[in-house]
Amino acid sequence: MAVPKWAYSITGLDPDKTAKASGRELKISPKAAREVCAAIKGLKLDEAKELLRQVADKKRPIPYRRYTKEVPHRHGIERWSAGKYPVRAARGILEVLEGVEANAGYKGLDLDKLRIIHAAAQRARKIRKFIPRAFGRSNPYFDKLTHIELVVTEE
Repeated sequence: MAVPKWAYSITGLDPDKTAKASGRELKISPKAAREVCAAIKGLKLDEAKELLRQVADKKRPIPYRRYTKEVPHRHGIERWSAGKYPVRAARGILEVLEGVEANAGYKGLDLDKLRIIHAAAQRARKIRKFIPRAFGRSNPYFDKLTHIELVVTEE
């Protein structure tokens, strides 16, 4: 059995003041995950959790800054016009956020003073699947997977 070889994309952290968590090969869109990570980076931990819960309930949109082609306008976004409600990405990143909160609690950090300093999404592998069609044919389609990394620090 081979041990996976991966590392965090952020280095040089103080292990006494920071906590990390990652979700590997989550079944969420890399584009949506990138936009959600950009929206929560710099927020306090409880603010980020509340934002992700509101996005999952479709009460608050996430601004789309890069992937804006044919993305409609959403009411309630400051400084950005295009936005969406990436529900699956918000739920997946919320699970990783709860994991980093548990890791910080285990390390003895104060949970009220935690701020997200690193939130990154990278493309993972693709899973190739097939849809059966008429007359014995089939068409391929791909499930896209995403790696999520979150790092919080105590202020």
